[in-house]
Amino acid sequence: MDFLNDGSAVAALVEGLAVDLRRRGWRLATAESCTGGLIAAACTALPGSSDWFERGFVTYSNEAKSEMLGVDAALIAVHGAVSEAVARAMVQGALQRSHAQLALAVTGIAGPSGAVAGKPVGTVWLAWGTARMVHAELLQLEGDRAAVRKASVAAALRRARQEAGA
Repeated sequence: MDFLNDGSAVAALVEGLAVDLRRRGWRLATAESCTGGLIAAACTALPGSSDWFERGFVTYSNEAKSEMLGVDAALIAVHGAVSEAVARAMVQGALQRSHAQLALAVTGIAGPSGAVAGKPVGTVWLAWGTARMVHAELLQLEGDRAAVRKASVAAALRRARQEAGA
């Protein structure tokens, strides 16, 4: 996507996040579903990101969430992949399966299909946190698939920046 290197707000968020993570001596891991690795791509587009970006998990399928991040399949069955519980579990799994001190997770319905009762296109659960505390936020985003994904990336980076800068 063009926004990764176009001088956009996303690029500025990544630059600020890099400063905050380096200052704290932290590394970041991402666990992405609907964004398909775009957060990791935005982070690694910045030269020197190997100093602070530890790894990214692209867990698009439910099986990948379970196998790669240890998300309990029963949790997905009960709450659905697009849920607060699963987003939080994705963060915890990313932290446990990496050497990062901060993790981000995104799971949602980018569209144009995939909506289910109570979860329209644009429903995105974002979670972020450390071993001490995991936060989650429900986003209801507007626009087409690209817009939903771009907004999800920006929101995730904002939350990571707030956590790393705290």
